[in-house]
Amino acid sequence: MPDAAFDYDYLIAGGGAAGLSLAYYLVQEPRLRDKRILLLEPEAKDQNDRTWSFWTEKPTPFDGIAVREWRQLAFRSPGFEQIFPLSRYRYQTIRGIDFYRFVHAVLAAAPQVTVVRASVESLENTSGGVTARTGAGSFAARYAFDSRPPKLTQRPDKYRYLLQHFIGWEVETEQDAFDPATVEFMDFRGAQHHEARFIYVLPFAPRRALVEYTLFSGRLLPDEAYEAALRDYLTNTLGLTSYRIVEREQGAIPMTDHPLPLRDGAHIINLGTRAGRAKPSTGYAFQRIQQHSEHLVNALASTGKPPRRLTTDQPQFRLFDTLLLDIMQRRGETTRDIFTELFQRNPLERMLDFLDEKTSWRENFLILNSVTSAPFLRSIRHVLRGRPGVR
Repeated sequence: MPDAAFDYDYLIAGGGAAGLSLAYYLVQEPRLRDKRILLLEPEAKDQNDRTWSFWTEKPTPFDGIAVREWRQLAFRSPGFEQIFPLSRYRYQTIRGIDFYRFVHAVLAAAPQVTVVRASVESLENTSGGVTARTGAGSFAARYAFDSRPPKLTQRPDKYRYLLQHFIGWEVETEQDAFDPATVEFMDFRGAQHHEARFIYVLPFAPRRALVEYTLFSGRLLPDEAYEAALRDYLTNTLGLTSYRIVEREQGAIPMTDHPLPLRDGAHIINLGTRAGRAKPSTGYAFQRIQQHSEHLVNALASTGKPPRRLTTDQPQFRLFDTLLLDIMQRRGETTRDIFTELFQRNPLERMLDFLDEKTSWRENFLILNSVTSAPFLRSIRHVLRGRPGVR
């Protein structure tokens, strides 16, 4: 039964991917139908502010709103190009606006959910619960789930801090320019400039695609630099003489091995990037958010409490992420060579399993043994001495 000492059983701070995903799974769980849920979100979420892509081997609750799914991924670098068919996996893309509308429609039909437009100014643990202070007043709940962006005091002497940053254009062309069956997963054929830089293409039709210029580095570029790379790809690689930019997107995803706490006291559980759900070495987050949400909701429904282990993360994968971040920070241009070796010497779906942190120790050994060891050995030394590598 609901606890009369609190306004709500569950309070969710933030209505982005993480907050809305948790709210969705909460209202879908029959054992939690009597729980009162408060979603606090400062923005209307009525714009297509981002796009999420991911691979999955089983149906998801969001299959119906996926823009498209693909069964082939292409990798390209100087000296090696290959299109890889997918058998177990499907690669999907969801637009932010479609996700927001879908989940808000589900929440609107759930009488136990209240949505308040307000920014959370503070969350504080109290005796047996939590209090949120907002511009719309204070709210008390048994548990709070915090998906606000993390605030870190950086320690560059100890941890690595990079960004996955990009500008993307959704373009329409006057001639067929894209293979709608194949995602250009990584095209490393362009200049690296001592960093990891590649083109990523989601083809929606032969004459329409999202084309992104993506970098892994510690600093953002002027907008003109991303746009010059996009124009060069469209003109010189695809041979286009004219195209129309339909939409533009821009983002920067923190990629760090700085520990991100999974909880803040007894009654505040962190979500999303605040809880490290963006994979540190790739920036992929959507599926990790779904797994985290399901894990939390299963425990709440079974025990009435969050799980003792708040995620199912395995520590060896955190080490692998740190090693790659160290290489990217120290010698970013070698990232192209590492990914080339990985794609040349491993089945694609073993690679996707590895990035999903589903591989066995034997498979991990095969993957790590497939790349030149010297960059990783240098980074292992940096990890052992407790200081990041520098160029």
